[in-house]
Amino acid sequence: MTIRRPPEGDQRRSQLLRGVLDLCLMTLIAERPRYGFEIVEALEERGMELVSEGSIYPLLARMEKAGLADSFRAPSAAGGAPRKYYRLTDAGLAELASGLTVWQAFTQAVDRTLSTGPTEESA
Repeated sequence: MTIRRPPEGDQRRSQLLRGVLDLCLMTLIAERPRYGFEIVEALEERGMELVSEGSIYPLLARMEKAGLADSFRAPSAAGGAPRKYYRLTDAGLAELASGLTVWQAFTQAVDRTLSTGPTEESA
């Protein structure tokens, strides 16, 4: 049996995503209530195909336990079993706003650092 290592880029993307996945989920849920698989699909559509349902459900549970999100069940449009939808609480909306402020400051600092690129002296 051969174990396939993910490409280096996937490993880096996975590490970067770990720190902001909660903000991504809160942003999607703030747009409208969503169920788990719908969140995974929305992340994939936005270029975050590395995220699986197995990654988001524990995070959604932690967000719910922390009072940042709550859930409700609603019938499936396809007529199947009811789905569990998540929505942000007021505390979740406040956490999202705060997190976005931190993220924007952080990404600006990273962009400033990375945009300088290597100089001829350091190359």
